[in-house]
Amino acid sequence: MRIVDIQSQIVSLPFGMGGPPATFAGKAWTHLDILLVRVETDEGLVGWGEAFGHAGIQATRAALDTIVAPLVLGRSSGDITEVSRSVLHATHLLGRNGPFVFAFSGIETALWDLAGKRAGQPVARLLGGVRERLPAYASLLAYHDPALVRRNVEAACAAGYRHIKLHEVTEAAVAAAAEVTRAHGAALMVDVNCAWSVPAALRMADAFAPHDLLWFEEPVWPPEDVHGLAQVRARGIPIAAGENTAGLFGFKALIEAGAIDVAQPSVTKIGGIGEMLRVITLCEAHGVRPAPHSPYFGPGFIATMHVVAARVEDPLVEVLWLDMEANPFDPWVRAENGQVRLPKGPGLGCDPDTSVLDRYRVGGIVRTA
Repeated sequence: MRIVDIQSQIVSLPFGMGGPPATFAGKAWTHLDILLVRVETDEGLVGWGEAFGHAGIQATRAALDTIVAPLVLGRSSGDITEVSRSVLHATHLLGRNGPFVFAFSGIETALWDLAGKRAGQPVARLLGGVRERLPAYASLLAYHDPALVRRNVEAACAAGYRHIKLHEVTEAAVAAAAEVTRAHGAALMVDVNCAWSVPAALRMADAFAPHDLLWFEEPVWPPEDVHGLAQVRARGIPIAAGENTAGLFGFKALIEAGAIDVAQPSVTKIGGIGEMLRVITLCEAHGVRPAPHSPYFGPGFIATMHVVAARVEDPLVEVLWLDMEANPFDPWVRAENGQVRLPKGPGLGCDPDTSVLDRYRVGGIVRTA
């Protein structure tokens, strides 16, 4: 059970998004980059995980290869709780959120994959779950054009989705989407990625109120302003947040401030499956709906499905609305008729297609052994 090898690799998958490419830091976003973590034990078992990267993928990889993986190497893969405690404690001076925690999240997920494989059971079964299919929502990217918003919402509804999330900040775009979702009997959510000050967020909450949003996501900058978020929630629109929250105690602060109706822990950012389970338990105790953040297409997405299948009473899985050229984890990372299927194999249930990894890998494989 001893960990003898940890590898990192990045695959860069071309995609289309139903409109002009989004931009980040002035660059067009045309490829989905996934930071994969492969953990091998002295038994010959291999587990896979995913660490959050996005535009900071090289920073997360550097943290993984140079600091986090060496802390894990040689440890028992079976004691996930103790490995998590010791590694996160050892790295806490480097930040309780950010690349070092993201890096460990990928390793921790791989340890759960190993645990399931060792037991011959899916991770969801280890957690007590029995669901095989889960409802999903289409998480649209930002189009900044009401006509494109309308077209993509129509397409998502036609594909079977009955929950649609926008990443738009204008009344016109939200109104265009709401007209379509009403016609299809679909629910609408709006995520603005911490766009506004509290006064501006209050104004927009009032503007969006007629559209009966299922939730209004991260309206306030900075995301740590839990009391400002609570002011927006007081307007009556359900508030969702948490993808940028550091661990269990970050969610405790959100909940104690009365800031959220929906909690969105991210398995690739928060420290892995174990910390996500602790957040869900906290939510259950306080009547907050868990709806994990999962705009991923690798083990992070699949791990989220296992947790949701086992532990979330009212499940809803986030699926990014885009078309990938290929994915090493097909078909499990795609929705069909607004639902996702849980892999039935042991562990996460699906190792990557190595031919796809080889075709889309960038930067080689870094090994810590």
